[in-house]
Amino acid sequence: MLKQMKQVTGVLALTVASGIASGVAQAGETVTFAGYGGAYQKGMVEALAQPAATQLGLSLAQNTTPGLTAVRLQVQSGSPAWDIVNLGSDECAAGSTQGLFEPLDYRQIKTDGIPQSAWAKDWIASNYYSVVLAYRKDKYANNPPRTWQDFWNVSKFPGRRAMSDAPIESLEIASLADGVQPDKLYPLDLDRALRSIEKLKPNVSVWWSSGAQSAQLIESGEVDMEMIWGSRLTPVLKDNAPVAYSSEQTLLGMGCLAIPKGARHAAAAQKMIALMMSPGLQANIPQYLDGYGPTNTRAFDVRPFSAQALAELNSSPQNLAKAVKIDGRWWGAGDNQKTATARYKAAIAR
Repeated sequence: MLKQMKQVTGVLALTVASGIASGVAQAGETVTFAGYGGAYQKGMVEALAQPAATQLGLSLAQNTTPGLTAVRLQVQSGSPAWDIVNLGSDECAAGSTQGLFEPLDYRQIKTDGIPQSAWAKDWIASNYYSVVLAYRKDKYANNPPRTWQDFWNVSKFPGRRAMSDAPIESLEIASLADGVQPDKLYPLDLDRALRSIEKLKPNVSVWWSSGAQSAQLIESGEVDMEMIWGSRLTPVLKDNAPVAYSSEQTLLGMGCLAIPKGARHAAAAQKMIALMMSPGLQANIPQYLDGYGPTNTRAFDVRPFSAQALAELNSSPQNLAKAVKIDGRWWGAGDNQKTATARYKAAIAR
């Protein structure tokens, strides 16, 4: 997902020397959580980070980060200002291969209910986000597009379309539209996916570059259908715009948590992440993060959710079973993201 660059300002507190030496979290210690800012970070803090800090008797400070490049600079400085970073799973996978994170302590962090694909030696997925096919009800009435193949079918479903100008998610969608089965998506066949993009390209009115832009496009009626993050679609639906979406072939990506190598409060960060991934706090996500869902499936066992909530939550058991999961590990491996980005940008610019 695309993020805007923000000025990074370190917010730190003095740490008890004995706590550093022993690796034990100290009551009153300040842990700094860095995310992408905005409503997303606010929800992450309210649902997960602040309750975890409160339970542990820790103080919580916040910063914003534009992504993995800033984390790398922090680690290379030898004195990271951040103790927990919230990134995309592709960034966590890349950061892992680059040795940018502390190993996570899975004696404290329990993975019961968390899919194997959602955690690694030094990162763990905190939440799911979704990408869905949204459409104007006033355009398609009782015969709306349901699948990505429908999105590509311009004769049966004529209309103005919009897609992201970033390759991640777009190339998965292009592959599905071309008939690739969800369990055969990876490794991505870039040649096939880009040929699929070329077929649709004449019918794409806008290649959007931000979530805010994508929401405005569909709400205003500037486009008739588009790929859009579920979190950006939720406010549009709440505004009662004549917009709906298909729950078929929903793509699920993951946000993740990691501890920058050399973090001053790593011991406290380990304890916080353990609580942030617990079923009780994961169950907070639907309340504070519209359009996101918990990665810990046990969250649905510790709190009752209405039938409507379960129908709308992207990671509810009924929706998780039919969703298509984005493989952040593939995007974070080697030069995959660099190559895919260069080729995709060139394709949509021609």
